Amino acid sequence: MIVLLLQLAGAAALLIWSVRLIRTGVERAYSLQLRRWLRRSHDSLPTAALTGAIAALMLQSSTAVAMLTANFAAAGTLGATVGLAILLGADVGSALVAQVLTLRLTWLAPLLLLVGVSLFLRTQRRGFRQTGRIIIGVALVFVSLKMIGDATAPLRDAEGVARVMTYLAGDPISTFLIGAAIAWVIHSSVAAILLFLALVVQQVLPINAAIALVLGANLGGSLIAFWLTLGAALPARRIVIANLILRGGGAVLAMILIAAFSPAYSLLGSTEYRQVINFHLVFNIAILIAGFPLIGPITQGLAALMAEPPDTAKAMRRPSALNPSAQSRPDLAIACVARELMHMGETIQAMLMPIMGLMTKWNPEIAEAIRRREDDVNRMNFEIKLYLARLQRGDLDDTAFQRCMDLSNISVDFEAAGDAISKNMLGIARRIQNEGLAFSPNGLDELSDFHDQVLSNVQLALNVLMTNDPEAARMLVEQKERVREVEQALQASHLDRLRRGSSQSIETSNMHQEMVRALKQVNTAFSVVAYPILKETGDLLSSRLTDPEDEDP
Repeated sequence: MIVLLLQLAGAAALLIWSVRLIRTGVERAYSLQLRRWLRRSHDSLPTAALTGAIAALMLQSSTAVAMLTANFAAAGTLGATVGLAILLGADVGSALVAQVLTLRLTWLAPLLLLVGVSLFLRTQRRGFRQTGRIIIGVALVFVSLKMIGDATAPLRDAEGVARVMTYLAGDPISTFLIGAAIAWVIHSSVAAILLFLALVVQQVLPINAAIALVLGANLGGSLIAFWLTLGAALPARRIVIANLILRGGGAVLAMILIAAFSPAYSLLGSTEYRQVINFHLVFNIAILIAGFPLIGPITQGLAALMAEPPDTAKAMRRPSALNPSAQSRPDLAIACVARELMHMGETIQAMLMPIMGLMTKWNPEIAEAIRRREDDVNRMNFEIKLYLARLQRGDLDDTAFQRCMDLSNISVDFEAAGDAISKNMLGIARRIQNEGLAFSPNGLDELSDFHDQVLSNVQLALNVLMTNDPEAARMLVEQKERVREVEQALQASHLDRLRRGSSQSIETSNMHQEMVRALKQVNTAFSVVAYPILKETGDLLSSRLTDPEDEDP
């Protein structure tokens, strides 16, 4: 029995890791394209739902889509109704993932492994390597499901297991809660449902218990995003809570109805396995259809219930991480500076997020908040320089001295990024408001895409600052080169619109180019975080990155 449980646990672990492997590959190779599609899906609610479904299919996770959508809502570049439509579509996409990953084709796994490993090992281009990673992940899902099936086959005739399964089938409410807990613990409703389906295939899990577990996994899946956004801005939390109300509340209601009426599932398929997986898809489609008319009322109701609280902590200044007593220990003092730089970078990130929203809808309160945060950034830069200057008066070895110089340079660059946002970008938004101008639709889309790319790189830079991870540092420098290429493409596209005589492009020509330059400046300022790490590892030459080494899978 111990060996059997070990085999089952190992197979389940492989399943969870395989789903994560797919998502990691998609995020690394196609995250910018996905973010662009999600942010631009504001033409209609059906378009938004379709975009959410496609994104969930690619990411193998409705939670990942929810987190991306929440970020856009927090930045003010995505409305609540569109955001909720994306999440409802993502729930359907997540159900479609289960349909795809349960294809019972024995020849598919070895073929995918052959193709995926060949792509990953034989190519150096990041996009191809990440595509190989995705294909390997899909293959390993099939392998893990086969392992689960083999491990659970002996359980069909086990008397103790039969009693447990009979109890689960007779107590749907408890089974429902167990399904929610499993999805929550492994942080993936897709992996949880695939695990339940594998047990159904082996005739270990009765259909009534499987349906209850699947509904519970839908509740657990919606709770994951709620938990992960507890500290997010109110616009982001409203969208996630609205999805929890619809998907989680729908799962609770469906469970109550099923417990009361015990419906037959024969219309959903000829086998119990097919009935369970089709029920999961039909449930999420039903939530999407039923939820569409409720999107407006729910988002409006949450906006009224979850209004911005008064900023009672505004006058409470955050304590500085620059501890004077630590200066007798250079290692501790340098760690204090790194902590303060992290807060400085997060402050600039918060300043950058709402900028594109101000380009289309001026908000004097947000503008004033950006100016106040710029004052904080200037103060932090000044205090960091003084702290490092005092530290360098002591007896430092060469390594500590160089680290002080690196941190000082990062602080100066961060302060310049804050200036670019509060003076250049905010000034452009103010001029657009005062002069009654607007960027052309194409120009606004290009700037929004560029802004989103820079925001993503800022987040990556903060991760590098926190972890000192060489691979992440390499990725950050590679992204800097891509931003330079994108900037050139944007300038060329803008000049083409000018040649074609677009009136909006002519009116806002200088502002468009200034905005592109300011965004590039912010990106460059945060990219410097990577240089000290890559110089130390020998990955950075005087002018470019060295040839990349093979990645770990």
